Amino acid sequence: MKKLILGILLTAVVVLVLTLPVFAAQGEQPAATAQQPAAIAQQPAVNWKAISAAVAVSVSALASAWAQSKIGSAAAGALAEKPELGGIFIVLEAIPETMIILGFVVALLIMIMA
Repeated sequence: MKKLILGILLTAVVVLVLTLPVFAAQGEQPAATAQQPAAIAQQPAVNWKAISAAVAVSVSALASAWAQSKIGSAAAGALAEKPELGGIFIVLEAIPETMIILGFVVALLIMIMA
């Protein structure tokens, strides 16, 4: 259980750290030269917004998959001994899915706000 909580916290920290370039990229844009139109000079070289949103969703999906694999294997062993615990394990399997939903919300906020 301690490893699961540590994994969730580590995932949250990684997502937050990897989204920082989006907020730092709101600086000045390069000026247009005689050979470049103004529209091309306004575009950033790397789309940090899209990369940060993709990382937010993918890291949360990977963490959720890892958590569900651990919960599923533990549930299979426990259900073999006590079948009356089936309802509890269904709820425990659904809890990691909220990480994906939260990662998707973070990605939407990144794409909208930045």
